[in-house]
Amino acid sequence: MKSAVIVFPGSNCDRDIAVALEQASGRKPHMAFHKDTELPDVDVIAVPGGFSYGDYLRCGAMAAHSPIMKLVKERAAKGVRVVGICNGFQIIAEAGLLPGALIRNKSLKYVCRTVGLTVENTDSDFTKKYAKGQVIGIPVGHGEGNYVADEETLKRLEGEGLVAFRYAALPGQSADQANPNGATNDIAGIFNAQRNVLGMMPHPERAFDPLHGNIDGRAFFDSLVESLS
Repeated sequence: MKSAVIVFPGSNCDRDIAVALEQASGRKPHMAFHKDTELPDVDVIAVPGGFSYGDYLRCGAMAAHSPIMKLVKERAAKGVRVVGICNGFQIIAEAGLLPGALIRNKSLKYVCRTVGLTVENTDSDFTKKYAKGQVIGIPVGHGEGNYVADEETLKRLEGEGLVAFRYAALPGQSADQANPNGATNDIAGIFNAQRNVLGMMPHPERAFDPLHGNIDGRAFFDSLVESLS
């Protein structure tokens, strides 16, 4: 499996996901800079977390217009798998690859902790190694992760099985503690209609190695490798 990681000014999770992709696939990812106008032939493009362009205007709004994003959109249209994590989710939503928007957390505070996720759909190259309904623990770290969309979009996402992950309570948590940001319908991650583009706020690359204290994110990368190698 060949992969690329997009690096913007202010990205800070690019190395994390590059390490996970390399360890899972045995191939070192191509690191693409935001100003690049060429991209090698790859199977997966990762848009990482961080604070691209300092989160000016809106989170991801400036990065969405970087030269490299034109190529990312072209590749996504051809079926290349694209995953946007945290700030990456914000970027690909701003770029029009996914519907809806990510706004300030309901608490208006930055949240950094491990959250519970229910795997809602395993019919994708990103999630096939999980079990449907499985509850996993994945870290989050964001101030603007509150997913919102209009009623028609939400009905389509729910009706067509395009919700990938939903926040869920971990052992010892009450239901109202499960959702860290107030996201509509507890949505933590969504697919596009073709399910080759995924946006999610939690960070599976931070739950990949036993030294992280949790390997619930490993199946995410194993799913991609099994599907695309």
